[in-house]
Amino acid sequence: MSSPHPNPLSFASCSIGTPNHTLPQKLHAISAAGFSGIELSFPDLQSFAQTHLHKHIADDDYPALCEAGAAVRTLCAQLNLQIMVLQPFANFEGWPRGSTEREDAFKRARGWMEIMSAAGTDMLQVGSSDSPSIKDAREEDVVADLRELAGLLGSRGFKVAYENWCWATRAPGWRDVWEVVRRVDRGNFGLCLDTFQSAGGEWGDPTTASGRVESAGAEEAWEGSLRELAAVVPAEKIFFLQISDAYKVSPPLEARVLGEEGLRPRGRWSHDYRPLPYDGGYLPIVPFLEAVMSTGFRGWLSVEVFDGKFGEKYGDDLAGYAVKGREAVVRMLGEMKVDKRD
Repeated sequence: MSSPHPNPLSFASCSIGTPNHTLPQKLHAISAAGFSGIELSFPDLQSFAQTHLHKHIADDDYPALCEAGAAVRTLCAQLNLQIMVLQPFANFEGWPRGSTEREDAFKRARGWMEIMSAAGTDMLQVGSSDSPSIKDAREEDVVADLRELAGLLGSRGFKVAYENWCWATRAPGWRDVWEVVRRVDRGNFGLCLDTFQSAGGEWGDPTTASGRVESAGAEEAWEGSLRELAAVVPAEKIFFLQISDAYKVSPPLEARVLGEEGLRPRGRWSHDYRPLPYDGGYLPIVPFLEAVMSTGFRGWLSVEVFDGKFGEKYGDDLAGYAVKGREAVVRMLGEMKVDKRD
């Protein structure tokens, strides 16, 4: 008999616990809850490397990070966990040719490839750049950069999952990243979709009192977006789907860019206001899951949340939180109106 949820389930290492909790503690909780994979977050790897090697590890100390990655790979194997992706690789595309930023981006890519090899993962998650500096970049240059990245990773048998970040400079929506994927036109370059990034970008708005996009026709536009996704995106180009919800922010966030890094309102929302499904959020995330599953997608479903209330709500109960995360995904699948079976 076919499973009611044929998709393998993953949990992002950055999405459980507080800074006081170690990566091994997180992995044990995720494994015990019945997940079969993890997203390995670079900050978690760097923190683990410093503990494992008993010294400060810079973010470009690739030999040390590879040594730590190999140790994480061994631990995950013992826990029956697959490291299904390394994340988040940010601000890669769109820098001017010959710039130090572009040189650094490709240097980072080569370093992260070495980490991927050591950790035993074949997928790199790349977020659509949120750097204000690339707003005037030519579309053909953005595509060329990402095609070159796909070529680099493809030479090692690796693939790229490109994600829309709903506050991104160039590609905040799923249509935007899908158009990039279509133009890059490489078999190892596909999509990372995310319930928060799409529902929070097209339906939700942290700067309004209602918590919703308040322009005329917004609900109809959201429903049309879901129908379009289900109709036009091939299942094989969706490499994985991340799952989270969002808290309605009260009072609403200021509708302006803040801080030295120029973080936009939806970026601030994403960083601290993303709970598990059924844990205080309000976004229409099940309909987005339905649209993705309607494509025929049966790949990884991965819990990626950023709940600033984790400490006060859950304390040290990583095991209970991981179980709650798995139950939330299963419940979402059960609430879909589309056929969930192979």
